[in-house]
Amino acid sequence: MASHIVGYPRMGPKRELKFALESFWDKKSSAEDLKKVAADLRSSIWKQMSGAGIKYIPSNTFSYYDQVLDTTSMLGAVPPRYNWTGGEIGYDTYFSMARGNASVPAMEMTKWFDTNYHFIVPELGPDVKFSYASHKAVDEFKEAKALGVDTVPVLIGPVSYLLLSKPAKGVEKTFSLLSLLPKIIPIYKEVISELKAAGASWIQFDEPTLVLDLDSQQLQAFTAAYADLESTLSGLNVLIETYFADLTSEAYKTLIGLKGVTAYGLDLVRGTQTTDLVKKDFPKGKYLFAGVVDGRNIWANDLASSLSTLQALEAVVGKDKLVVSTSCSLLHTAVDLVNETKLDDEIKSWLAFAAQKVVEVNALAKALAGQKDEAFFSSNAAAQASRKSSPRVTNAAVQKAADALKGSDHRRATNVSARLDAQQKKLNLPILPTTTIGSFPQTVELRRVRREFKANKISEDDYVKAIKEEIKKVVNLQEELDIDVLVHGEPERNDMVEYFGEQLSGFAFTVNGWVQSYGSRCVKPPIIYGDVSRPKAMTVFWSSTAQSMTKRPMKGMLTGPVTILNWSFVRNDQPRFETCYQIALAIKDEVEDLEKAGINVIQIDEAALREGLPLRKSEHAFYLKWAVHSFRITNCGVKDTTQIHTHMCYSNFNDIIHSIIDMDADVITIENSRSDEKLLSVFREGVKYGAGIGPGVYDIHSPRIPSTEEIADRINKMLAVLETNILWVNPDCGLKTRKYEEVKPALNNMVAAAKQLRTKLASAK
Repeated sequence: MASHIVGYPRMGPKRELKFALESFWDKKSSAEDLKKVAADLRSSIWKQMSGAGIKYIPSNTFSYYDQVLDTTSMLGAVPPRYNWTGGEIGYDTYFSMARGNASVPAMEMTKWFDTNYHFIVPELGPDVKFSYASHKAVDEFKEAKALGVDTVPVLIGPVSYLLLSKPAKGVEKTFSLLSLLPKIIPIYKEVISELKAAGASWIQFDEPTLVLDLDSQQLQAFTAAYADLESTLSGLNVLIETYFADLTSEAYKTLIGLKGVTAYGLDLVRGTQTTDLVKKDFPKGKYLFAGVVDGRNIWANDLASSLSTLQALEAVVGKDKLVVSTSCSLLHTAVDLVNETKLDDEIKSWLAFAAQKVVEVNALAKALAGQKDEAFFSSNAAAQASRKSSPRVTNAAVQKAADALKGSDHRRATNVSARLDAQQKKLNLPILPTTTIGSFPQTVELRRVRREFKANKISEDDYVKAIKEEIKKVVNLQEELDIDVLVHGEPERNDMVEYFGEQLSGFAFTVNGWVQSYGSRCVKPPIIYGDVSRPKAMTVFWSSTAQSMTKRPMKGMLTGPVTILNWSFVRNDQPRFETCYQIALAIKDEVEDLEKAGINVIQIDEAALREGLPLRKSEHAFYLKWAVHSFRITNCGVKDTTQIHTHMCYSNFNDIIHSIIDMDADVITIENSRSDEKLLSVFREGVKYGAGIGPGVYDIHSPRIPSTEEIADRINKMLAVLETNILWVNPDCGLKTRKYEEVKPALNNMVAAAKQLRTKLASAK
């Protein structure tokens, strides 16, 4: 019985790629240094999977930024502003598309389906001249072969690539991206031919968009694409991989009807109903790559249950045609549990990171083939039983409080217009008030202080003193820049979710459980293993300290319950909404303590609310109902004069704008600049928004510093569709990933633009 891995984490067990990328970007190391780190990581991954007994090992899943940008490079679809003149795409062009450069902005970045991973959105139109401009897929296949490892090269499928793209600036929004299929298929044919010549026997096309709500024309595009590729694919075994949700019956019919395809990869963890489709109708002689090991969470697989599922499928597809696989790429989980030396032994026994999931896949494949490792299965069963019965998982008081939430929608008593009037009387802000989103640059020195405090190398007094000095520096800088509503810069926090999770019960933490979010950006999601509560105040001391340093309003900075949920590894033994309500109650306690401490502006970030939206429209309403309700629970008890902000970033918000309004926040700051101000179109289309709103005026994920004129132009576009008295001026997101030499001039230009427009508006009266 064979085994397969859809994809594997790229960063390395100790974030080796992250540090190599940042060193290269900072010009502290060479391209050759970066290539060597990347090659060593790839070699290690391939050898690990080969050593674990995996038969179908992926290649070309490694990336310096993301796999969609790699495909854009492969197709030579470089936007003209990057002045690429042809030939093999190098680091300069590649990273300029991803991060921007001194003269031009980056391409749009958005979430990869409903994950916390991001991708760079291709910008396409009828005039794009596609060409084979990156041989990465072939080069990495040959690289693995030279190491003695036969791999399955992985490509983003042509239809999913186009469906994940957007019309370039200046191209009609109604332009059919699928009309470009005949232009990109020839390049796919070149890549396939080279892979065949290099000795590939299998090829994997990732077509995850098949799980979305697709119309007949979109489904027909898959049929047309693979019919066109059929002759080129002849002689290869072809796997079409889908993941993240169920297929509709129409999409399933399209999938199994594709020409030249040998095998189908299905997510049987999130696609709980897909198994029924397979049992009803599976084409004779084809392979099923059954994704029974969860690629998106860190819980150990219930091997007995998975084996039972596989045995039922084996009866349908045939013993020699069933391949055990992961539900999706393991990119979305942490790398190796072996590196976790500080995790509680009981909790550790409940977990499996990427390296352990590889072992689980192979153990299931062997068990199906009659070579069951009884000791391994027995140990797994004991861990499953321990988790179900452990007293640390349940808290009766928390469950009772969450149950009591039913029957109320937890809205503030006064409407937002009246609240804004009361807040303005108290805060006395100018029109177009300026603020930032929360974090300020995390310097090497600041990281050292936190690290040494955690390692007990410095005292708590020394730590508090150092953090206070950092807060004072950030407060002084904002006052010098003349920003209106200040933040304390979050110097005490490494991560916005991890920080809160460390102080809430029901959470566990890793030392090296890093997961890539985009580029070199990694996050370390907490693990929610039990019922959640707040033992004591979490942020009041630092917010009060910061407020004492200034007469200007200081924002209390919190992460909202939906974002904590969506950016954690969440327990899978109860519905997600129940866990979210528990977190909401904990944040509610914190909000009310901040208000009592004299904090008049409190930001409750819900950066990931859109990210958690189910991929199928039929499931949207239920999710949005409990997600928005969870946010309202956090602040339903505050006074009218307390201003509640929220923040959202890097997603498409237009389709959930009415739910955003229903959150009933006083002010929302929201990503806007990197997505070509797509957000503003919803207001042009007549949606009325009465609360305060700050669409981001510049992209903080790029080192580029925008000019005062550029920012003023953005604000003017906002003023064309939004009332002057509700508009705020702020960056797209927090500033922690930037350097002070980038932040200072950018914020200076932002404030200058706001002042320039205030003067203009005043003279126009």
